Amino acid sequence: MEPQSVTAVTATWPPIVVMGVSGSGKSTVGAALARRLIVPFADADALHPDANIAKMAAGKPLDDNDRHPWLDVVGRWLADHCEGGVMSCSALKRTYRDQLRAHRPTVEFLHLSGTPELIAGRQAGRTGHFMPASLLKSQFDTLEPLEPDEHGITVDVDDSVDAIVERFVAYLSA
Repeated sequence: MEPQSVTAVTATWPPIVVMGVSGSGKSTVGAALARRLIVPFADADALHPDANIAKMAAGKPLDDNDRHPWLDVVGRWLADHCEGGVMSCSALKRTYRDQLRAHRPTVEFLHLSGTPELIAGRQAGRTGHFMPASLLKSQFDTLEPLEPDEHGITVDVDDSVDAIVERFVAYLSA
């Protein structure tokens, strides 16, 4: 009897951005999704220049001039991971998502959505993050949900991390 050959099948995925306001669970869900898909994970917060971090830590929201160069760095990461990678990034405005898509048009978005009260409760239990809870209102004021022509889905953060990941994987596989 001859040994049978085995062919490894490696799935490729589009680059993915897990988006939402601060405290919505982007890093937790993004890391879990990356593990599930067996692709690299990065947190856009780690790519902020020191000046952005200092501004937010001082309780001042970033403006578009602060975000533009940072979003280019995030976009380059997505382009470098065109066969799969998960990035957690607020991507609150359509123009920010357009800037990311300019680097990699096939990017898919997973918008983690929750009520201001739920997110504020999560932020209250979080320690060691440079983004103060006082900026949460400005994030909700800035947030522009995914539009019908944008690739991605919106998921309620009240679900478990595993349920969110499985729902997004089912969306990608459909």
